Amino acid sequence: MPRILLPALLLFFACHSARKPSADASAVVFAERPKNIILMIGDGMATPQISAGLYWKGAGKSVWEQFSVVGFHKSHSSDEKVTDSAAGATAFSCGQKTFNGAIGVLPPDNRPCRTILEELDARGWATGMVVTCSATHATPASFIAHQDIRAYTESIAEDYLNTELDCFIGGGSGYFDDRPDKKNLLDTLKKRGYVIRRGTGFSRLPLDGEAPFMLFTAEREPPTASATRRYLPEATRKACQYLQKRSPKGFFLMVEGSQIDWALHANDRNWLKAEMIDFDATVTAALDFARTDGNTLVIVTGDHECGGTSLNPGESKQTFRPGFASRMHSAAMVPVFAFGPRAELFSGIYDNTAIYNKMWTALGNGSGPAK
Repeated sequence: MPRILLPALLLFFACHSARKPSADASAVVFAERPKNIILMIGDGMATPQISAGLYWKGAGKSVWEQFSVVGFHKSHSSDEKVTDSAAGATAFSCGQKTFNGAIGVLPPDNRPCRTILEELDARGWATGMVVTCSATHATPASFIAHQDIRAYTESIAEDYLNTELDCFIGGGSGYFDDRPDKKNLLDTLKKRGYVIRRGTGFSRLPLDGEAPFMLFTAEREPPTASATRRYLPEATRKACQYLQKRSPKGFFLMVEGSQIDWALHANDRNWLKAEMIDFDATVTAALDFARTDGNTLVIVTGDHECGGTSLNPGESKQTFRPGFASRMHSAAMVPVFAFGPRAELFSGIYDNTAIYNKMWTALGNGSGPAK
């Protein structure tokens, strides 16, 4: 039975027709340029997964239909047609292609590249990350660490000591205090003024903006959305409010729906559904903040497609069972959704590295600092 390509075609034409703001966007008075950027990454998420999430959402307007601009990026890495999450995230964070497995380093000599998070942090912006994986996993690591191989998790954790990140919410406390080398990086962070908490509650965090914090939701990897994990939407909302108080210049927040990819590698439909619904609620939280604030650019994309996911005929819209062609990543183009000041920059088709350049252009800094 042939695969159904209609959702991909519809979104392709949407990227050319969505230059005019939607009804939702036109009701908001945006600043000329953003002070804040929220970059949201659905790991493994491309057109098929977004289409599935839209149908699973059911009645009412999907969050994906609320964006004023849609584009596409080409996700290949420097050495292969199909990227992994490390090279994909490094393209977003540094604006250059790198090889699969690389965390914040570039070919041919594996030199470190300064990420947008590191650069904005150095310039006085508040910075944060909220994820559903460990702090040392490929996507968050690629915004703050510099390692040749993504599996060097203990070294990646040490790299967190080199940038004054304002807040982190996600898993991985064990990589900081339960290490083969017996170092306790959490004690080091505490000495530097960080509030360290464990769990998924926000009541004991310095949300008034008075201190940096790390909230570890698991010792290693957090549970799935189909099990007990529920924190991502509220954590995103709290992080935005907190970061807004941390610096008058603005903030940069990276949010990842990390386990969309894991569900796709497992070809697990129920897990995928739970992750997509959770990410939908998380994007909704970010848009709610951006509408109220007026100074915030929200960008939502994936780093690559995974699973060769297809939506096949013969089932109802909400009870369908997506099919999978593989358990690996693919080179399919990935949608980019944008909302807020300078969102129009993200229309069209471009390399994944252009997202970095477009963020700097939105902030009024051309294509970014010299690399």
